[in-house]
Amino acid sequence: MESWVRAVVEAIHSSRAQAVIYLAGGASQALGWLLSVPGASGTVLEVVVPYSMASMAQLLGKMPLQFTSKQAAEDMALAAFNRALKLSGPGLQVMGVGFTGFYVSTRTQNCLRTSHVTLSKGLRSREEEDKVSSYFLLKAIADGCKVPATIQSDVQEPELPKESVEQFDEDQELQQVIDGQVCMKVYHFSDSMDKNFNRKIILPGSFNPLHDGHLRLLEVASSMCDDGLPCFEISAINADKPPLSIAEIKRRVEQFRKNVIISNQPYFYKKAELFPGSAFVIGADTAARLVNPKYYGGDYNRMLEILLECKNTGTTFLVGGRNIEGVFKVLEDLDIPVELREMFISIPEEKFRMDISSTDIRKKQGP
Repeated sequence: MESWVRAVVEAIHSSRAQAVIYLAGGASQALGWLLSVPGASGTVLEVVVPYSMASMAQLLGKMPLQFTSKQAAEDMALAAFNRALKLSGPGLQVMGVGFTGFYVSTRTQNCLRTSHVTLSKGLRSREEEDKVSSYFLLKAIADGCKVPATIQSDVQEPELPKESVEQFDEDQELQQVIDGQVCMKVYHFSDSMDKNFNRKIILPGSFNPLHDGHLRLLEVASSMCDDGLPCFEISAINADKPPLSIAEIKRRVEQFRKNVIISNQPYFYKKAELFPGSAFVIGADTAARLVNPKYYGGDYNRMLEILLECKNTGTTFLVGGRNIEGVFKVLEDLDIPVELREMFISIPEEKFRMDISSTDIRKKQGP
C-alpha cells in the first residue's frame, strides 16, 4: 500500500465517522486498503456488493432505470446512510457510500456529494482501472469524513472527478424524516464522544411540554444502565394524528439540553428495528398497552410474535411507575407474559415516582 493511501486511511479511521458502503462494481482495492489498517472495525460498519439486478432492486426497494447512473449511486448512498444510522455506535457521525463504477456518492446528515468518474478507454488494464477507481472512492470517503486527501496517481486532467454538492439545512433534514426518506435526525446537545457507549437508552414521548418527570426518569434509567447513551426520542409521525410540522418539531427540540432523536416510527416494534439493542424507558401505562392484545387486533399470539421479534433485536424496556386510572402502578402490578418478562426491567418506586404529566401541565397553562 502506498504511504499516502495509508495516511488517508488512517485519517479516515481517526475521524471516528462510521460508514456503510454499497459497491455495484469496481473499486475493490479501496476496501482492502480500508480494512487492512487498524481501526477499520470502528469505521466500516458494513459492505454490500449488489452485483445482480435482483440484489440491487432488493437493496433499493425498486429497480433503477440505469444501474450505472448518478441517480443509482445517490439512491445507494441514501440507502447506505439509513443503514448506517441504524448500525452506528451511539453519538458517532455516520455516512452512506454508493459506487456504481461511474459515479461515487456519499451521504451524510446534511450533505450529498456525487462525483462522476470517467477513465480513458484502453489506457489501463482492468486491474489498473480498479486501482484508479479505488483512489477516487477513497478520496470521496475522506471528503465525507472531512479528512484532507489528494489523489496521487497518473490520472489525466480529463479524468479528474467532476463533483456536485448538495447541502441540506435543518428544515430540509426534518422534512426528509417526515417524508420517510431518512429514518432519523439526531441532535447532539451533550459531548458523547468522551466515552464509548454500547447502546442507547431512549425515552420516547411527545414532550409537549418537557417536564422534570421526564428528566428525572431518564436520569434514573441511565444510572441503572451506565453503558448506554441517554437520549430522548420524538416521532414526527403519529399513529392516529397528522405528522408534526417542522416548526412544531423545532419548538419541542428547543426544550432539550440532552441528546434528542427525531424519528419517523410511532410503533415500538419499528423503533426496535431502528434502534437495535437499545433500552427504552417507558411508564407502566405504556407497558400495559404493549402487552394488551387489544392493540394487536385482539390477537394474543400476534402480540407475542411482535414483541418476541423486538426481544430478538436485543430490546429491553425499563418501566417506571405511573398512575393508571387513579392508581399508582409499577411493573410488578402488570401481567407480563412469561416469554417476555426478561425484556421488562422495573424501576423501583423508591428510585422514581413523580405524579406529573404533560397533559396536566397543558391544562393548567390553558389555551
